[in-house]
Amino acid sequence: MPEGKIIKALSGFYYVFHDNQIIQCRGRGVFRKNKITPLVGDEVVFQAENDQEGYILEVKERKNELQRPPIANVDQAILVFSAVEPDFSPALLDRFLVLVEFNHIEPLICITKMDLTTDEQEETILSYAKDYTKAGYEVILTSSETEAGIDRLNPHLENKISVFAGQSGVGKSSLLNVLRPDLELKTNDISSHLGRGKHTTRHVELIKIGNGLVADTPGFSSLEFTNIEAEDLTHCFPELVKAGEDCKFRGCLHLKEPKCAVKAKVDTGDIPPYRYEHYVDFLLEIKDRKPRY
Repeated sequence: MPEGKIIKALSGFYYVFHDNQIIQCRGRGVFRKNKITPLVGDEVVFQAENDQEGYILEVKERKNELQRPPIANVDQAILVFSAVEPDFSPALLDRFLVLVEFNHIEPLICITKMDLTTDEQEETILSYAKDYTKAGYEVILTSSETEAGIDRLNPHLENKISVFAGQSGVGKSSLLNVLRPDLELKTNDISSHLGRGKHTTRHVELIKIGNGLVADTPGFSSLEFTNIEAEDLTHCFPELVKAGEDCKFRGCLHLKEPKCAVKAKVDTGDIPPYRYEHYVDFLLEIKDRKPRY
């Protein structure tokens, strides 16, 4: 039986890419019975009725899946944040990073609109970029106007499924237009080309950029830590994981425990205080969350 990848799901149909063709498929009734919903990004086994239609018979095991947006087997999240207009927000970036890390997705930080910064603002952004690089993240500074940094971004998209995520107005559409000009996405507007126009149905679709696929989604529509427990949070901060190996107590949450190596590194400046403060804020948010029944 042929195998392929679902690149679009719309109105009960699944569009499977196989051998440079797109086959419009329906799911067999067994999926509904077993409560399996095929997702964009799924690797599937299908049976083709002809060159254009078929049925999905099996969904291969997923390495990850997101609920909002509904997509599976994501390799990386390109977290797009602007340097200015709107101003760079490390607190919001850290919230995105936690969600990405928790879902075992490789993050890449892309800071846009560098052409609009003053010398002082640029210095601030470079300082943040240094901190996140030291923590273990890839940081790329870009400008859609001058196309600076785009050559560094392109290779990261090759042979991967990527989700572009970030708050509105940071320049995601402008960035995608530079990466693939024929998309002609309207900036500061909703993309009708990608199925989110005012008169089109919302759906997730994978679009080809180079040899990679990019999800046409604004990313995480919910930034709540709904499924994250307190003990999970530390693992979403790479520098805390590394420093935590030297804590006196296993399972240290780096709050009030004695001989905490993380707090010692914050005191010496090896871990930026704002990263630790965001960790504490998120931890308290999780602890204060109402239990689910």
